[in-house]
Amino acid sequence: MTNIVHQLVEWYGREHRGLPWRRPGVTPWQILVSEFMLQQTPVARVEPVWVSWVQRWPTPSATAAAGAADVLRAWGKLGYPRRAKRLHECATLIASEYDDAVPSDVETLLMLPGVGAYTARAIACFAYRQRVPVVDTNVRRVVARVVHGRADAAAASSLRDLADVEALLPDGELAPTFSIALMELGATVCTARNPRCGLCPLSACAWRSRGFPASTSPARRGQRYAGTDRQVRGRLLDVLRGNDSPVTRAQLDVAWPSDAAQRDRALDSLLVDGLIEQTADGRFALAGEGG
Repeated sequence: MTNIVHQLVEWYGREHRGLPWRRPGVTPWQILVSEFMLQQTPVARVEPVWVSWVQRWPTPSATAAAGAADVLRAWGKLGYPRRAKRLHECATLIASEYDDAVPSDVETLLMLPGVGAYTARAIACFAYRQRVPVVDTNVRRVVARVVHGRADAAAASSLRDLADVEALLPDGELAPTFSIALMELGATVCTARNPRCGLCPLSACAWRSRGFPASTSPARRGQRYAGTDRQVRGRLLDVLRGNDSPVTRAQLDVAWPSDAAQRDRALDSLLVDGLIEQTADGRFALAGEGG
């Protein structure tokens, strides 16, 4: 285990990506923003939005003071816009109840809007340098290969997965660096498809020592986006983000003319989620702009 820690930390020091939320001086709030944005969204799409966001709203109170519509516009095409709404709610609670400071302990973080088990642990680890196991898909895959000698991780189990990572964590200040290095290895080298094993720094990988046995898990289907309700919701939000005043149903109809029933379903879901609102005269606007 000691060799794994030192090999991985040394590799990370040489090869890590210079992501802006990892730079010195980044605050716990700004790290929290990055974690919200990175959920199910590639780093390349998140980076420019995050940079613009923290320049505009560097603190929870600044974010809380923004209008909901401004937040939804700034979120842009990151997808899953309910995350933007929850981030705004999270900022409001931190500003009002926690003196504008992101809590540092996992249990308190879990009480914040939009913060689940992974995000709470990631903030405690990466923002506050705590020895807390952090498990995402990349980490689960690396542990499955390096420790258990399998091509893929088994079905997710919170208790087992956290225990696996906890057993690898070194003591002291090295723990959070090892955690981010483990995640980085899975994102850039020990990838799900076409892993670059020749670049891996971990000589004691059990999967390698066993001759890289093939996966026994059924192939996973990629998530379809084209033609889904998610795409329709995005098209409707694009229209609303592009207008400073409420729009008519006819203006929204143009965004998805091929299937009226699907368009109406997507529109209703946006209303239920509180991302948009309907005015007294029947037009539609982003949340907070309906008058």
